[in-house]
Amino acid sequence: MTQFADVNGQRIAYEVTGTGPPVLLLHGFPQTRAMWGRVLPDLQDRFTLITSDLRGYGESSKPQGVIQNSFRPLTADQIALMRHLGHERFHLVGHDRGARTAHRLALDAPDAVLSLTLMDIAPTHHVLAGLDHRVARAYYHWFFLSQPAPFPETLIGYDPDSYFESCLLGWGAADLSDFAPDALESYRRAWRAPATITSMCDNYRAAIDVDFALDAADLNRCVTCPALVLFGADGVVGRNYDVAAIWADRLSAMQVAAIPGGHFFAEQHPQETARALGAFLTEVSSGSR
Repeated sequence: MTQFADVNGQRIAYEVTGTGPPVLLLHGFPQTRAMWGRVLPDLQDRFTLITSDLRGYGESSKPQGVIQNSFRPLTADQIALMRHLGHERFHLVGHDRGARTAHRLALDAPDAVLSLTLMDIAPTHHVLAGLDHRVARAYYHWFFLSQPAPFPETLIGYDPDSYFESCLLGWGAADLSDFAPDALESYRRAWRAPATITSMCDNYRAAIDVDFALDAADLNRCVTCPALVLFGADGVVGRNYDVAAIWADRLSAMQVAAIPGGHFFAEQHPQETARALGAFLTEVSSGSR
């Protein structure tokens, strides 16, 4: 059941299911918390699972401005949400933009994070600082969406479904049939709203204008909690990066595993994703008792 929390000056949409240690799961672009729908059933008997819409996405509020849509404010929302729910410490899982939010959260509030799972990303600073033509072509949307308003908003607004569905299909081994009908309906309902399009563009503008500098300042910092890095075996990240190597100096207690599928492997292969998450979370939950 959808609930709303007024926290950190925002209205954050979320759902809670299951019982056990708390786990916050954060979705990516261009999705909503509905992306976890096929993963949750295999985990809810062991964990309390909180799925939320990031600010600017889904049913959460849509603040205006680039800074307001950078990863640090997104992080503050999620910390405030978990405290609102009575969880001072929690396990953290993120995919895509949700993984970038999770990485920033683990840097900004390390005492709150029991474990960190990052799904199918290379570090933001690493992507932007070491860009080559192969990655630039695959990540073209970073530079399209970050163009000054209202250029990308105008082009996307002409046919949001066509643009955002091309994103779902364009990052490795995906077909629309891989996505649950109710999840697709959630995504379409969200991304058809002009305010959502603007917020998502601002989130990408912020990655270049705000987050890159913050990440540069933190290059010598390492997340020390147990960490799991998952990537799609057929996706852009897996094809273009040595995933273990690019995270090695950022995560001190790291496991790395490939999941079948592309960037959206959590929806293509939810049971394999849940199995990897469940094994890791069970292991680190037992060790933290």
